[in-house]
Amino acid sequence: MLVARRQTIVQLSDELVALLDERAARRGVSRSQLIRTAIEAYIASDEDAAIDAAIVEGYTRIPPPDHDPWAEAAAIESIRAEPW
Repeated sequence: MLVARRQTIVQLSDELVALLDERAARRGVSRSQLIRTAIEAYIASDEDAAIDAAIVEGYTRIPPPDHDPWAEAAAIESIRAEPW
């Protein structure tokens, strides 16, 4: 499947270009593909961090109920019953 792409000009140091070319050659991909993959990973990690922050904020705002030893025992037993 072809994906529409837009060319973007980015200025990089000679050292960074050499490192990119070296890594791209080791992975058997083009420099462009390596840069696209790196940007996708960066954006995904940024989105994951935002989700993590939202979860922490939610639990800070509305903490879970006090410790329930019966629920903990049931959870432990449920995990022990798993076939792994």
